[in-house]
Amino acid sequence: MNLLTVGEFKIKTTMADEWKTKEFKAKVAGELQAVNLQPLHLSAIDKRLQGYVCGVIGDPDAHNLFELLAVAKFLRLMNEYEFRTKRIKKFVKFYESLKFSGLKGRQQYKLTPVQYFQFASMLGFYKDDGTRLVRNAILFVPRKFSKTTSTASLAVNELLFGDANAQIFCAANAYSQAQICFKEITKITKQLDPKKVYFKATRETLRWLDNPFGKESYVECLTGGSGTKDGLAASLVIFDEYAAARYVKGHSDGAELLQVLRSSMGTRREPMTVIITTASRVSEGPFETELEQAKQILLSEASGDGVRDDSEFASLFMPDYWEMDEEHMGMESVWRKCNPHIGITVQDNYYAEMWTKAKRDPETMLEFKTKMLNVFVNASVQEWMPSKVIEELQTDFSVDWENGDMECMVGIDLSVKDDFSVVVWNGYNEDEKRFYVDMDCYIPEGTLESHPNSRLYKKWVEQGWMKVCEGDIISGEMIVNDILKRIEENVRVLQIGYDSYKSDEIVNSLRAAISYYCKPDRILKAVPQTYGQFTSPVETFEMAVFDRPSRVRFSRNPIFPYCFGNAYLDTDKMENKKPVKSKANLKIDAVIGTLETFWLWNNYEG
Repeated sequence: MNLLTVGEFKIKTTMADEWKTKEFKAKVAGELQAVNLQPLHLSAIDKRLQGYVCGVIGDPDAHNLFELLAVAKFLRLMNEYEFRTKRIKKFVKFYESLKFSGLKGRQQYKLTPVQYFQFASMLGFYKDDGTRLVRNAILFVPRKFSKTTSTASLAVNELLFGDANAQIFCAANAYSQAQICFKEITKITKQLDPKKVYFKATRETLRWLDNPFGKESYVECLTGGSGTKDGLAASLVIFDEYAAARYVKGHSDGAELLQVLRSSMGTRREPMTVIITTASRVSEGPFETELEQAKQILLSEASGDGVRDDSEFASLFMPDYWEMDEEHMGMESVWRKCNPHIGITVQDNYYAEMWTKAKRDPETMLEFKTKMLNVFVNASVQEWMPSKVIEELQTDFSVDWENGDMECMVGIDLSVKDDFSVVVWNGYNEDEKRFYVDMDCYIPEGTLESHPNSRLYKKWVEQGWMKVCEGDIISGEMIVNDILKRIEENVRVLQIGYDSYKSDEIVNSLRAAISYYCKPDRILKAVPQTYGQFTSPVETFEMAVFDRPSRVRFSRNPIFPYCFGNAYLDTDKMENKKPVKSKANLKIDAVIGTLETFWLWNNYEG
């Protein structure tokens, strides 16, 4: 590919979903690597711009498909439009003279390579009529990218050097969010005008005072549903966290505000709308349309089909489509693909620490996906297996009644001290072709007295469904002894599954005890807790429950319907499934323990 055909990719999409494959990305990367960059003299503009472009082309695995396509579009625009190097250098010099909020107080910052590319793409290209090319920009980036504070520089630049009567709006769905960018702008102007000679700031507006420059420009903080917006003529709109906007009965205040502001720009020669946002739990809000349109515009660079829109710039940071499962989400390479500012605006170890917490807490996992990996998740909470469904499957059964003919899988799910723990027993009756599930439940004595659900738990203790461990932590010795007693007396245990992150002490004790009977490694199996690994046992369990007649029965333990009623089924972008808590403080241990036993059955090799 020579310079004149940059962006005229040979790839033709035959299916709407072809871009979701590794092969499609590899073709895009190959086309980019064939581009001759030398005539563009990117280093003469800035070495950071050259470094970013060459970095994306040279190491496509470290960048997602849409980053590659954004670079492809940039290179095509370099051939088709005027790029004003002096304009960009002037803005960068201005930006790097400002002082932004930081850990050590307000300080100056150098643009990072990716930031340089973003601002160059937004501000550098001009049409034949002398006006700026880009009118809409989407910065879809994770938390701690410094998106809000750095974008404030655009507002200050417009306030100082834009139209004499420029109208700049900091907008958001919530007032507190809109205030973040607005306050950063006012603090920057205080740095420039410490004696308040030129500017006056109130809670929601920042205006020029009478001045010799003829400036009447102002900045205003706005939110959806906050009253009339008539008579506006916006020149710059910064809409923060638009992904959090939602529809309520078919109406969205955020979307309405954005539309009003955009429609007011007709008198401006170089208006710009900048949407800066991170993913949210609103998967079907108005931003979905903006994001899908941005993707299609970028994909048109590769396919040659669809609608090209050179007036829009989109910088989209997220995992590639095939990486949107829990296995890939725990990889450092994916973290850095989502946030190139790790080690710059984000501490090096922050992602690793949050990932460790996320694997243990479903609520933290949802936050990790949305805010750190920029992946939308569905926040709707719907019961997966309502309590009533489980209650109808309960029967008079106990694993203690077995005489050794039934083979069992055992699943352990532990809470060390803050709540109860469970050991689930899942036996298969060959004659009936049916699973029978029973459970032992344990709670520390100290937890029983102090827990918010103490009254309910004490009832279960009185009824014999929950065992109390002395002290403030779970008794590993009691659990191990109960398991060994069953093995010795009446249950043929095939395997014991556990979560490797929460079971070290008990597993070590079991390993030592079981070694007298058999090889521990054949019995003890760590059950992966990822969405990908849970999909198969979830589907097996669902088929067993809904088959007619049902092929699974539960003991009368009321903790089974309680836990299943607290769970809903979460699905990742790869359609992998795992039950999670409908609320952070609820218990689903019996659900996880049950599915661990089905995982063992599905993976048992005899």
